[in-house]
Amino acid sequence: MKRVAFKMHLNEGQKAEYIKRHNEIWPELKTLLKEAGISEYSIFLDEETDTLFAFQKVSGEGGSQDLGQTKIVQLWWKFMADIMKTNPDNSPVTTPLEEVFYME
Repeated sequence: MKRVAFKMHLNEGQKAEYIKRHNEIWPELKTLLKEAGISEYSIFLDEETDTLFAFQKVSGEGGSQDLGQTKIVQLWWKFMADIMKTNPDNSPVTTPLEEVFYME
């Protein structure tokens, strides 16, 4: 099992909407993530900078960032594009983070 972390950026004033949309995550997207080997997925918000910090436990080689070719993920990206910083294809701008400490 590997641990994956990355950061994204929420547009100012969009915290409530971001939470609402994730509380109502589409069941087919949740199923896809689980089928891709993602057993845990947490997202935290630093309200001072509007930085989102995401953490996943993944079995296998990929992670959620590798599912961009699927229609459901592309639709989700489009749905979220108005409240986050995104790339031209609507994918969230992400920065992978290096793990520098782990305690089990």
